[in-house]
Amino acid sequence: MANPEAVLTDVTGRDGFQMEKEWIPTDRKVEILNGVLASGVKRLEATSFVSPKAVPQLKDAKEVLARINRGDAEIIVLVPNLKGAELAREAGADKINFVLSISETHNQKNVRRTVEESLGQLNEITGVFSPERIVLSLGTTFGCPFEGLYPVDKVQAVIEKVADMGLSQITLCDTTGMANPKQVTEFVRTLSARFPEQRFALHLHNTRGMGLANLIAGYQEGIRHFDAALGGIGGCPFAPGASGNVALDDVAHMLELMDVETGADLEELIGTAGRMQEILGYELPGQVMKAGTAKTVHTV
Repeated sequence: MANPEAVLTDVTGRDGFQMEKEWIPTDRKVEILNGVLASGVKRLEATSFVSPKAVPQLKDAKEVLARINRGDAEIIVLVPNLKGAELAREAGADKINFVLSISETHNQKNVRRTVEESLGQLNEITGVFSPERIVLSLGTTFGCPFEGLYPVDKVQAVIEKVADMGLSQITLCDTTGMANPKQVTEFVRTLSARFPEQRFALHLHNTRGMGLANLIAGYQEGIRHFDAALGGIGGCPFAPGASGNVALDDVAHMLELMDVETGADLEELIGTAGRMQEILGYELPGQVMKAGTAKTVHTV
């Protein structure tokens, strides 16, 4: 019997590309994202309306958004402030992703604001996008390289401050890969009980090799929405040692073997990951794209 399905959000276009130092031509970005969409992935965080000075790789956000084959997929863009939200609305984004960090230090480095100031920006943004079209991503949910590990109470206190804004989609982000499965289980169980009206998602990085294990811990606690990036690229440019996301193709492969439906065509994803590796010009962290699926049988 199949297990409850999982919804995958591909974040290659934003969290993946933002870390690339060499300019990726817009045509190539569009090619990769269209490949992901062709695989059947129905949620795509395509880019970010952020200052080109801060993240020059994403200065073509408007053009990328206009050229991808959206079909019936839900297209999300990250915005750091009210201006970004206004640009996203003009460009026709379905939803926006607003990020604030649980860690005060990381929030200052990432968006140059206090957490309280970010909460104020979020409140203003609800005047541009209705709350049901806003995804709130809580960066450094499970710990921060500047402030270390902290209890779930710290996360709960921030969520309580947005509880009356009408938001219903909150992503718990392991921005620098500090989480472990026991911690994910405890955090998700505690927060789901405290905020039963929320639809929580997980955004995981594989910095310390625990990304897929953390994903399964979340799934077992009822999480059904997960972020991932093709080939495992990406990371946070404002935190030391931050490396890539869990690989979209590895996640889809694991869940398929566990009889969890994702709607993604695994062979299509693997092919697109291989093409992206050619475009970027280096070996990607993803494993299934190298080894092939566990169902592949080789002749002797």
